[in-house]
Amino acid sequence: MVSQKSSPTPPEGITPFQQMVASCSGAIITSLFVTPLDVVKIRLQAQRNPFPKGKCFVYCNGLMDHICVCENGNGKAWYRAPGHFNGTLDAFIKIVRREGIRSLWSGLPPTLIMAVPATVIYFTCYDQLFATFKVRMGDKADMAPLLAGALARVGSVTVISPLELIRTKLQSEKLSYRQLSDVIRSAVHSEGWRSLWRGWGPMLLRDVPFSAMYWYNYEKGKSWLCAYYCSNPTFAITFTAGAVSGSIAAIITLPFDVVKTRRQVELGEMQAMKLSTQVSSSTYNVMKRIVAENGISGLFAGFMPRLIKVAPACAIMISTYEFGKALFRKHNQEKEITTRLQSSA
Repeated sequence: MVSQKSSPTPPEGITPFQQMVASCSGAIITSLFVTPLDVVKIRLQAQRNPFPKGKCFVYCNGLMDHICVCENGNGKAWYRAPGHFNGTLDAFIKIVRREGIRSLWSGLPPTLIMAVPATVIYFTCYDQLFATFKVRMGDKADMAPLLAGALARVGSVTVISPLELIRTKLQSEKLSYRQLSDVIRSAVHSEGWRSLWRGWGPMLLRDVPFSAMYWYNYEKGKSWLCAYYCSNPTFAITFTAGAVSGSIAAIITLPFDVVKTRRQVELGEMQAMKLSTQVSSSTYNVMKRIVAENGISGLFAGFMPRLIKVAPACAIMISTYEFGKALFRKHNQEKEITTRLQSSA
């Protein structure tokens, strides 16, 4: 029998395409679990303070934050559906009973169009960079997750930032795609290409430190738990390491999250009112204004809601991603063994 030449096995045991599939699956599963929490939170907010036309709110699907612009007060938007809730659990029950269980994922599909590709880019880039840095950094390989996490986040934010700006403009101004291209060309002509990345700075200010700390603590925590239990990384180990590292990063970067959210909302509302975004405040000015209005504690507003949102999202995403990679790794090993047996026959 003619011997068959087996394809070389990647250093991590899986291909970049398989990493992309695993991260895509993890992203969808994460959004399905986490989105209902944010939908209920927004419905409770709308009950306390109804959103007027042009007002913006932050919608999180567990993968990334999106700015949503309120439409005309016609009551048809999902966040304006009638109902009186006496708390989070009561809201869950009443929304499911009156509107059906699918209502818990209201507004999700449009946000996934960007959130899933962003997550795929981010996780795939991280794994590729981490594998490279771990080999090249030698004695300083412990710092590889920190550097790889920061660079991967810069890449994903840079790619997605203009798309998020375009999505907000489409939603707020109800433009056709032809009109949108004219608006973008006009903005680039008058304000330069940098106008497409407006809000990029505040996003990096929060996301890059978060990512660096998250991956560093995750890899350290995973290694420690594996050594403690004398085990390979299991679903429980990656879930725990993801939750803890996500919580630590969320707490430390909370002031940046507050500033980024405030600035994103301001930019979204300026777009909705068709005001020039050139007059928007800088990140530093937004931070000063928050401190002047609410004191230093204002920079740590929303501590518990952020923790409740970030910890499970990080845990679900990383554990499902690692589980997917483990399945692909096992499949590749079995395929390689079969190929070797066939070639030696």
